[in-house]
Amino acid sequence: MQPIKVYADRRSQPSRAVIIFCRVNQIDFEEVTVDLFKAQHLTPEFRKVNPMGQVPAIVDGRFKLFESHAILRYLASVFPGVADHWSTLVMHTALAPFLGLTPSPEAAKQAEKLLERSLRMIESVWLKGDTKFLLGSPQPSIADLSLVCEIMQLEILGDDVRDRFLGAHEKIRTWVDNVKKATSPHFEEAHELLFQVKARMQNKAANQGSGPTTKLKIASKL
Repeated sequence: MQPIKVYADRRSQPSRAVIIFCRVNQIDFEEVTVDLFKAQHLTPEFRKVNPMGQVPAIVDGRFKLFESHAILRYLASVFPGVADHWSTLVMHTALAPFLGLTPSPEAAKQAEKLLERSLRMIESVWLKGDTKFLLGSPQPSIADLSLVCEIMQLEILGDDVRDRFLGAHEKIRTWVDNVKKATSPHFEEAHELLFQVKARMQNKAANQGSGPTTKLKIASKL
């Protein structure tokens, strides 16, 4: 059986979720890097894989699939050996707006308010009580993996901004650590590029005398 092809850019949070899922569940795959910063997702070659021009996307034989949640559901259903606890899916698109904070002060203010409301909802509804994972599951699910990669995107905004958002949410910080431990070492490996981008941005900001609020918009879609 030929390995599936995963078209991804590890700066994209949904791409990292798919890669980590494949690693944890020992799904044989070939990672094909699509560099968003070089606009490789807009090339005619990639449009043949995903006409929408977005990552991640997969090719399994003649079958092509894109949109990260659909990919994760497919992988959890089709490949043998994937534990049942991965199949739970929780809708959490309320967090999407913070992924592309606009330079507009008013729009950024509204996006930050939405993020704060979403974080409070995660703690009060999905992480109620002493649960380790979303909705009381003893094991991580697709929802945990998708959402934790979204929250990790805050790293790009810098330590001060990340801590300002997450500092008051101890349950979320603990939950992130639980997902990291449950998917280690694949979690760390999939996020290496994200932290490299963060380091480059911090160095650039320091050289330019900028504050910690530099923002990066990743061209990907949930």
